[in-house]
Amino acid sequence: MTKRDLVVRIANETGLTQLAVKEVIQKFLDSIVDNLAAGKNVEFRNFGVFQCRYRKSRIGRNPRKPQETVEIPARYVVRFKEGKVMKQKMTRRVASS
Repeated sequence: MTKRDLVVRIANETGLTQLAVKEVIQKFLDSIVDNLAAGKNVEFRNFGVFQCRYRKSRIGRNPRKPQETVEIPARYVVRFKEGKVMKQKMTRRVASS
């Protein structure tokens, strides 16, 4: 699903214009990114938590030339941990496969 697919689906279900829905979704995503960039966690009950984590620098290797090492610099990464409801739905999906 793309952002466009989401906009169309919500617009059809709510009767709002696609432009209005797109603006709301974009503001929502911008807010998540801004909070993560500020080092804050973003939590949505029953959906999940986005966490900003620090990853130390490390040594990596090129799979094509294993003798060459490359230093991968330290950086912040976003981690997502699913919430209870999402975890249950994904477990049921795997169980039904």
